[in-house]
Amino acid sequence: MCRKKQKFQQYFWRCALIGFLTLTVCGWSVEEAHALLRQHHDSPGVLRYHSQVSIKDENGYAWQVLLFKQNYKSAVKDLRLRLVAFPGVVELAHPQPLLIETVEGKLLTASDAYALTAPAPNVGEYELTDVLAKLPTTDALKLYVPVSFGKPLVLNIPNTVVTEWQWLVTEID
Repeated sequence: MCRKKQKFQQYFWRCALIGFLTLTVCGWSVEEAHALLRQHHDSPGVLRYHSQVSIKDENGYAWQVLLFKQNYKSAVKDLRLRLVAFPGVVELAHPQPLLIETVEGKLLTASDAYALTAPAPNVGEYELTDVLAKLPTTDALKLYVPVSFGKPLVLNIPNTVVTEWQWLVTEID
């Protein structure tokens, strides 16, 4: 009886170790990027919402990706996508447009809102009002960010973030 108990314990601990290793390895290979709807005070008593997420580019540098409505007082609310890289690492090319590629390979362009003056070389802001309506609601996107030197950097936007963008535009005012 003692021998069976010992074999059972060995079997149990081996299974536990294999399960732990499997979960650990799988956890390392998954890159999560969940957008976060945040609210801020636009003026006393007026709350506004924006979507914010941190996404790494192909070189491993983190970017802040922020979608927000620009002009709440107008009947047409301008949608802006702000991209912020770590200072001193990337310099965006102004007034170059942002290229957006859908899963189907469709290319869309968003004009540079900071065409004349950017607040910092690592910050870009793009007009998304007309573009967002043409995007699929559930598919991932690739953003081709124009930089001063070299080819554009690629930011992969997960489908969960795109879905949240659509929700921000259609459901929250």
